[in-house]
Amino acid sequence: MSPTFTLRLAGLEIPDTAVVSATITALLGFMCWLASHRLRVEGLTLWQTALEMFVTWIDGTIGEVVEEEPRPYVGLIGGLMVFIAVSNTLSVVPFIRPPTAALSTPLALALVVFVAVPYFGIRRRGVLAYLRGYTRPSWILLPLNVVGELTRTLALCVRLFGNAMSGQMIGAIILFVAGFLVPVPLLVLGLLTGLIQAYIFGILAAVYIAAAIQVEKDIAGDATVPEAKKS
Repeated sequence: MSPTFTLRLAGLEIPDTAVVSATITALLGFMCWLASHRLRVEGLTLWQTALEMFVTWIDGTIGEVVEEEPRPYVGLIGGLMVFIAVSNTLSVVPFIRPPTAALSTPLALALVVFVAVPYFGIRRRGVLAYLRGYTRPSWILLPLNVVGELTRTLALCVRLFGNAMSGQMIGAIILFVAGFLVPVPLLVLGLLTGLIQAYIFGILAAVYIAAAIQVEKDIAGDATVPEAKKS
């Protein structure tokens, strides 16, 4: 879809999705700063209660996937989910194109996951041990494992982009043909779909990170079985 507007700054043409993405990031950052400076131990406000419920849900969801303390991954995965959810909800706002409806934004988000997976894997296991994971259970699988790493990143990008773009296009067509009142239920359905896509993106990121950090557990577990039997 073509940009709804283009910002010209210092001789550069900045597309609408870059402006909207920067605005969303700034607003979310400000809201996080504001929320963190108003936390209470007693007399919890409705806002803090909702925030704690959301953080607890994120912790529990990621913890179930990675099967360990989720704190190192909550910031990244939770941030991705919130950003994508807010971006997708803009599909119901007239004259604003959601950042996720432009290929560049889903690609950037997928690249973040692509970089985060080896980062957490190397931080946990070391460079050599992580790289050896591509050769397990056999060196023959090295090319397939590398291709799989690239294709799952592409799948993250295409899935998010396709759903966001198609949802906005269908909503715009129905709005043009049927008027403002008829497509309201479909817009609500599109909003729900956008939230589900944010959840799926976050869960898949958690699954990829879990695969990178838990290979060591399986290998270590297999290696310690004979020692346990000897004792």
